[in-house]
Amino acid sequence: MRLSIIIPAYNEARTVEAVVRRVLRQPVAGVEAREVIVVDDGSTDTTVRILSALALEFPREVVLLTHPVNRGKGAAVRSAVAKLTGDVAIIQDADLEYDPSEYALMLEPIIAGRADVVFGSRFSGQQAKRVLYFWHYVGNCFLTMLSNMLTNINLTDMETGFKAFRADVLKGVPLRCERFGFEPEITAKVARRGCRIYEVGISYNGRTYAQGKKITWFDGLKAVGAILRYALGD
Repeated sequence: MRLSIIIPAYNEARTVEAVVRRVLRQPVAGVEAREVIVVDDGSTDTTVRILSALALEFPREVVLLTHPVNRGKGAAVRSAVAKLTGDVAIIQDADLEYDPSEYALMLEPIIAGRADVVFGSRFSGQQAKRVLYFWHYVGNCFLTMLSNMLTNINLTDMETGFKAFRADVLKGVPLRCERFGFEPEITAKVARRGCRIYEVGISYNGRTYAQGKKITWFDGLKAVGAILRYALGD
């Protein structure tokens, strides 16, 4: 089985090299080969320079795509999906909030043939989670509940940035959102298609705004619009 790891990156010079190197050295039972598709989404720091060096160092594993201007996570994922060659795919953020050592946990339901899509939940399981912002937690719970009400599924963490897919499922979903609306969009569309969705507890090393966190309350408002738009049939 071939594994594709999709890493959208925007101004992540502080963490992206560590993430890519950690991804490349993670052994996963049942995976014979892997590709890491990193999309530099118009970064204005040294992210693209770091990624270019990694692509030269690991020419068989690292595929670098670039956007000349910042378009958003959804656009970056779309660019990567068009290029992926794996049988299964994982979306991995370019920071260090999600741990690549948990790939086996994420992929097990897919490799076993039980799941088409797996969400890594920051709010279930016994793994360690960094304690951070109360209002982020409240907002996440609200968005997840609204999404669940309209899709009739029972996720605990719709907004998680750690998701795994059978590659044919991910390629078969027509994605439109440019930015953080990607999470509610993909959730609504795989739910409407009757995909077998599993959820596993994961660890979470959340970062602060001083450490580079980018999502804001305005993104939360746009997520509400995306939930309504895509869960109701767009």
